[in-house]
Amino acid sequence: MSGETHRWVALARVLRPRGNKGEVAAELLTDFPERIATMKEVFLGESAGKAEPRLAGLKAFWMDRNHPGQGVFHFEGCASIPEAEKFRGLDVLIPFEQRVTLPAGKYFVSDLVGCSVFESPVEPPAVSSSPCSMATAPALVGTVSDVQMTGEDVAGTPLLVVDTRHGELLIPLAEDICTRIDAAARRIDVVLPDGLRDLNDSA
Repeated sequence: MSGETHRWVALARVLRPRGNKGEVAAELLTDFPERIATMKEVFLGESAGKAEPRLAGLKAFWMDRNHPGQGVFHFEGCASIPEAEKFRGLDVLIPFEQRVTLPAGKYFVSDLVGCSVFESPVEPPAVSSSPCSMATAPALVGTVSDVQMTGEDVAGTPLLVVDTRHGELLIPLAEDICTRIDAAARRIDVVLPDGLRDLNDSA
């Protein structure tokens, strides 16, 4: 054992048994549910739990047309409601390295949460007394604690929820504001428009 924590990606969370043949209804936690139908096996457990998730064969998966945002899983060896009940509350997981590769400029929420946010000056000063002047150095704003996503009924840009020393700050996840995102380095550089903090204070 290397001692390294195995990272998992949650695709869904089992809600309850569905039907009488062992199927379960699950809340989908992925933007790519169609990919699940091609899988032959997944893992079941808790994404943040200490116990190692266990491998489970996937007999079938389909989207639930009557319940948007939900899917139906039928795991190998599960053929009754009592057996399906044992899966209630468990996460359907895949290893981190098997997650979808996103196109450039797209990020998983898990990549952004925990990133340090630094504010860059809008314009460099005309005169600098030193090449190492602190006036041009990015200032730490805070840490991303969540991302507020837009839904079907909500138009607009996703918002970074940043915990700062002065409280919560919402920053639009827009290219002209978030000028550099380095998920590997856990860093986001931003240029905050005039009035953004005042807008947050009045919200």
